Amino acid sequence: MSSEITKAMQFICDEKGLDYADVLEALETAMGAAYRKDFGHKQQNLKVKYDPETGDMQVWDVKEVVADMDEEQLEKDQEELQLRREKAREEDRELEEEEVDDLLHFNPKTEMMIKEAVEIKKDAKIGDTLEIELEVPTDFGRMAAQTAKQVIIQKIREAERSSVFDDLSEQVGTIIQGVVHKRDRSGMVLVDLGKITGYLFPEEQIRGEQYRPGMRMRFFLMSAEMTQRGPQIMLSRSSNKMVESVFEQEIPEIASGDVEIKGIARDPGFRSKLSVHTDDESIDPIGACIGQRGSRITTIIEELGGEKVDIIQYKDDAVEYIKEALSPAKVDDVEINEAEKTATAHVAADQFSLAIGRKGQNVRLAAELTGYKIDVLQEGGEAVSSEDSMAEVDEKVNGKAEEAPTEDESDEAPSEGLSEPAQDEVTEEALEKSEL
Repeated sequence: MSSEITKAMQFICDEKGLDYADVLEALETAMGAAYRKDFGHKQQNLKVKYDPETGDMQVWDVKEVVADMDEEQLEKDQEELQLRREKAREEDRELEEEEVDDLLHFNPKTEMMIKEAVEIKKDAKIGDTLEIELEVPTDFGRMAAQTAKQVIIQKIREAERSSVFDDLSEQVGTIIQGVVHKRDRSGMVLVDLGKITGYLFPEEQIRGEQYRPGMRMRFFLMSAEMTQRGPQIMLSRSSNKMVESVFEQEIPEIASGDVEIKGIARDPGFRSKLSVHTDDESIDPIGACIGQRGSRITTIIEELGGEKVDIIQYKDDAVEYIKEALSPAKVDDVEINEAEKTATAHVAADQFSLAIGRKGQNVRLAAELTGYKIDVLQEGGEAVSSEDSMAEVDEKVNGKAEEAPTEDESDEAPSEGLSEPAQDEVTEEALEKSEL
């Protein structure tokens, strides 16, 4: 029959989702701290074995046997080591191991010189590990019990964090959900991921997006690393990978590899352009991404917090690819300089503002997507480059870009106005294909 302690340990395991061995290890560590408090001293390297069924406890002081050292020289070297540490601290850096190689090293907590070791075990040799059994005189006192309580709580919390960390490590590169905890002075947002904290640095945030404490949001899990300070979970809201991950989750054809994402260009929080391709002639890649009556793309836009998404057909031919990338504008002709990776797109006057986009957004995303610097040339008029600033774009088009349909108003963009698919020419065509 299980003891009360065993039952209590199993309850903790079930409640916290921990392994029994981890809880037992935490209990033994706590008992070691309690023993040191009442019966031991700081120079003991304690090992504890506890039997929760019987309540029996054994304690050992574990030492590694090392060569004898000159105690006078050892004392001098310890003083020199302290001086070097203080100097490194003043220089705001850690002392490197190479800087202390010339000094004698001896840790009385974990090491024992051979001359002392042979008094305990006659055949002891340098490199051996001695386990010196210690006596447990009486029950622990109140202070020792309090110390043990604090240690076991800390160890269980560490085990919980480690368990959550292991789970998150397997989810790197996917979308996870978290609750905004707070924003610190540097602008970094701390996110509660359930017993572990994620970090959303300013450069990974979406410009203008609100991160209020208590908000439940979805984040792209960039990395999960175990550092000296504990788990470090790096999150993003602005990464192109977030768009890719959402499409992989929502579009079965992309998840299976039947449809391939060739490129992503993103203005986080506002608009993304995505090029797709398939070798399967029976699949319409754009229609697959949009879904029947826009169901799939609507879900994706909601996942991205309302960010608009243009889906275009990837083309091997650079000229055709640039024409596709500049949609919803209709491009008459494209001249490219392959050596310099530049292109000039010729458009009619009524397509000029549409090709440029609001404050130059459309041409900039097209350039990012295709890898070409793109100049949009109006027939018989002004030219705008993908490298122009927003102010330069506004000046060159004399306000035409501001007067052009915005992301919410355009009736030609493949992903805009998806709540009313009938208003969208490209979407209508894709819907017809997807319903065949």
